[in-house]
Amino acid sequence: MTRVAAIDCGTNSIRLLIADIDNGNFREVSRTMEIVRLGQGVDKTKSFHPDAIERTLAAVQLFGAEISKRGATKIRFCATSATRDATNRDLFIDGVESILGIKPEVIPGEEEAALSFIGATKELALSDGPFLVVDIGGGSTEFVYGTEKVEFAKSVNIGCVRMSERHFTSAPPTPGSIVEAISDIDEAIAMAAKAVPITEAKTLIAVAGTATTVAAAALDLDNYDRYAIHLSRISAEKTFAVAKRFQGMERGEVENLGYMHSGRVDVIAAGSLVLSRIMLATGAKEFVASESDILDGMAWSIS
Repeated sequence: MTRVAAIDCGTNSIRLLIADIDNGNFREVSRTMEIVRLGQGVDKTKSFHPDAIERTLAAVQLFGAEISKRGATKIRFCATSATRDATNRDLFIDGVESILGIKPEVIPGEEEAALSFIGATKELALSDGPFLVVDIGGGSTEFVYGTEKVEFAKSVNIGCVRMSERHFTSAPPTPGSIVEAISDIDEAIAMAAKAVPITEAKTLIAVAGTATTVAAAALDLDNYDRYAIHLSRISAEKTFAVAKRFQGMERGEVENLGYMHSGRVDVIAAGSLVLSRIMLATGAKEFVASESDILDGMAWSIS
């Protein structure tokens, strides 16, 4: 048995998964998330804000203590969209290395997509394929197509933080900003569709916080329940309705939703719009919400 630790550092959140893996069997030991907004302002400035680095390294310190406490023997740390874009990424990378003793990998979007695919499809039957896995992150969204393995993948810069900073500067957003965001999102989806057959999948799987929060809303949950959300099937009609509802809400209304993580309050309107436009473009009648994603794929990769 191998006890592994995987850390996924995105634009909005940093997450830790510790798991035991033995002969194809997977047992989750602990799973932790901190919203650190590492990508604060990166879309505009192309560099990390000092406060964002400080917040993120504080979370890495906590994760390091948890890894030591749990006795994980293999660690993989992957940084994604915001770190790819930041010109001063070495400040962050050196900070992580000094805490954990390992150098973070700044992985390309295509590798991010492949790891998400492994995590998202592991529990589904091959007969449900081909799959289109959509990973809506803070900075980018990955489109991954395949059945037993990745056949096509594309990463585009339409994450929930990036779209919020570009377009949704008020809550609720103005009608004009929604139109501009839709144009931006649709252009990126069209770019992805040139590389990935997004309309040909039998099953659309959506992973990460935007998708699972939309699922929580569609399921009308009082509180966030990952077990109720995982592998739930959310219709296109409900997805469109939830996205429209978020676009019409003031910040305080979003904050008061029992299932809403505080770090997603100001980005869920943009994130849900991205998901709804993807469903429209693919023609999917529903999506499968998966709590298993890039973290699980990373854990499998080092077992």
